[in-house]
Amino acid sequence: MAPIEWLLLIAGAVLLISTLAGKVSGLLGVPSLVLFLAIGMLAGSDGLGGIYFDNAAAAQAIGVTALAFILFFGGLDTPLSRAKPVVRASLALSTLGIVLTTLTVGLFAAWTLKLPPLVGLLLGAVISSTDAAAVFSILGYRGIRLKDPLEPLLELESGSNDPMAVMLTVGLIGLITNPANSALTLMTMLVVQVAIGAIAGYAVGRFGVWLINSLRLKQEGLYPVVTVALVALAYGGTAVLGGSGFLAVYLAGIVMGNSDFIHKKSLVRFHDGLAWLMQIAMFLTLGLLVFPSQLISVAGASLAIAAFLIVVARPLAVFVSLSLSKLTARDKLLVSWVGLRGAAPIILATFPLLAGLPQAQMIFNVVFFVVLTSVLIQGTTIPMVARSLGLNAPALLAEPALREHASEHLVEVQLQEGSTGAGKRIIDLHLPAQVLVVLIARGGEHIVPTGSTELQAGDRILVAAGENEDWEQIKAFLV
Repeated sequence: MAPIEWLLLIAGAVLLISTLAGKVSGLLGVPSLVLFLAIGMLAGSDGLGGIYFDNAAAAQAIGVTALAFILFFGGLDTPLSRAKPVVRASLALSTLGIVLTTLTVGLFAAWTLKLPPLVGLLLGAVISSTDAAAVFSILGYRGIRLKDPLEPLLELESGSNDPMAVMLTVGLIGLITNPANSALTLMTMLVVQVAIGAIAGYAVGRFGVWLINSLRLKQEGLYPVVTVALVALAYGGTAVLGGSGFLAVYLAGIVMGNSDFIHKKSLVRFHDGLAWLMQIAMFLTLGLLVFPSQLISVAGASLAIAAFLIVVARPLAVFVSLSLSKLTARDKLLVSWVGLRGAAPIILATFPLLAGLPQAQMIFNVVFFVVLTSVLIQGTTIPMVARSLGLNAPALLAEPALREHASEHLVEVQLQEGSTGAGKRIIDLHLPAQVLVVLIARGGEHIVPTGSTELQAGDRILVAAGENEDWEQIKAFLV
């Protein structure tokens, strides 16, 4: 065991390098998770670091914990005013879309790799969920926004489809290891996990709001401890009861994020930073777990599966799942292309390893290869595809340098149908004295407003405020 001083030195250096890599990823147009994984692979036994790590149980524990906190922040940062119009579409993608992806990719993988059908379906389930966090980190840094309702749709899908993928993975492993189980057993398990997860998530969210507002702690620094405890209780308690812990933490985050509680602004910022720390720790661990030399033997089959996923399975799942929505064919094409795979599939690929399935290592290597392929191909071309389809909506704060210096005093707000500010003149909003509507983007035009300017649904508004203003209260005047 290395002395604690060396462990802290190495951990600090790796975290700092990973943070700098996150900034570089935006400049290069490559999702940060690729660089985090690369750093982990370089530090591993096949890389320059020479660190031997093959503990799938530890990697899964780190990954599951990290994903719980990432999903909680995702829910905390999801305004229901944006999510409501796309709830049905996102739920269709998160359920029917996941099932269709599992079936199509699973059968193709079984044929390509000559696997038993159930094992092929397991691989399909492992790789079925998307990770849009990397997408929006690229789009946000390069000043590119997707036209509504695409952004909230993809955000809600990425936060809500992990539980379904987890349940399918666990259920299929149960069918493979215990042939006495049936498809009815799997369906029953899915229903029970969703029900318990939904109830527990809502309950923890409401309890969390009440608790934070009732505690009246003298030390503000203790409030983040409370929210961390709530995440642990939501995931752990729900899982112990037989429900979906991931669904519970995501719903708890949504409930709390759309409620009023003290120190909300500072707590959201804390969980934003914690989510980034968890992403770095998770990707570094998963990078360490993989042995790059083992990827060569599955490269050909993995590329074929990745191509099938990107070109056939994802578009099929999107077009079928969204067949009743009002989205255009171009919208669905972009949603199809933004089906990035990320951390969740790699974490789920550790489940067969711990279950001791004979094909487990091959599944892990294939999934890792497919994730890298998806991120490198889709992740780097999303801005180009969005522009070619005419679905990008350049952010008002487009220049990175401007955003970095102005982010504390400027915020961009999107007005939806039914928003408080829609249909009202700016003067009638009675905004605080130090708050100013600086610019309005409407239908490709930029409007410098006056007090008599009437806001409309669909407007993107650039708002300036004093240093001590509460942004959540300001947004309440508008959305």
